[in-house]
Amino acid sequence: MTFVRILGVPHHIRVDGTGPVCVLSAGLGMAWFDWDPVVPLLAPYRTVIRFDRPGLGLSGHARAWPTLTGEAERIARVLDAAGVGAPVTVVGHSLAGFHCEAFARLFPERTAGLVLVDASVEEAPRARRAPEFADACTRACGTLLAAAGVPRLLGPFLRRTAVRAGRHGGGDPAPDDLVRRAYSTSRFLHAVLAENGRYRDQAVELDSLRGRSPLDAPVTVLAAYEGGSPRWLDRQRALAERLGGAFRVSEPAGHLVMLDRPQDVADAILRT
Repeated sequence: MTFVRILGVPHHIRVDGTGPVCVLSAGLGMAWFDWDPVVPLLAPYRTVIRFDRPGLGLSGHARAWPTLTGEAERIARVLDAAGVGAPVTVVGHSLAGFHCEAFARLFPERTAGLVLVDASVEEAPRARRAPEFADACTRACGTLLAAAGVPRLLGPFLRRTAVRAGRHGGGDPAPDDLVRRAYSTSRFLHAVLAENGRYRDQAVELDSLRGRSPLDAPVTVLAAYEGGSPRWLDRQRALAERLGGAFRVSEPAGHLVMLDRPQDVADAILRT
């Protein structure tokens, strides 16, 4: 476990294993320990780097609103801090799929492969109306909720509830002490509201980036499927086709594939 300053913000970074490097980036509001079931499956074959974005996990308060380019550059800075110069496999879950695809497009010389784990998909993203007003409302909401003590009172409970809802079966395997440290703080509340509030902006950024920056690395799209509507699989398959990548299905699995079927995630990384 290491802490490094990136643009003035303490970032929590964890490095395990040996071999070629892969970087695991978690989805909205998630922490480094959500990849714990996958790491032992990768560590004999890969150097595994995990990190917490500002406000999440154990990293410090965010100092700026998240942007797609900023998150791609953050991955590059994490690699710099870890002393990694060789190309890496970037792995993004959910919202972080946007970030990792942007990294692969903006830093092709540093990308050996791209794995998208039940990643966010926006086929025709549209910019927000009155973004300055929306940001002000998001900031005010976070301030009011933090002042009311909501993170301390409800943060861990809401985390546990969200994880149960995002799995095919089972509860939250994360240790209680880590959940309290990561989810009982105002920095987490502000970060998750900011990431959610800027989601559409990042989708629009990525759509624009796809039109001007080619993607040369091998790609694998791993979709979760619980046996319900095939519509989500169709969208994930279309994403793989658009990126010229391989398409794989993890079944049965909820959105938190790394908790339900960690072997599927590890296999997708090792084969990309």
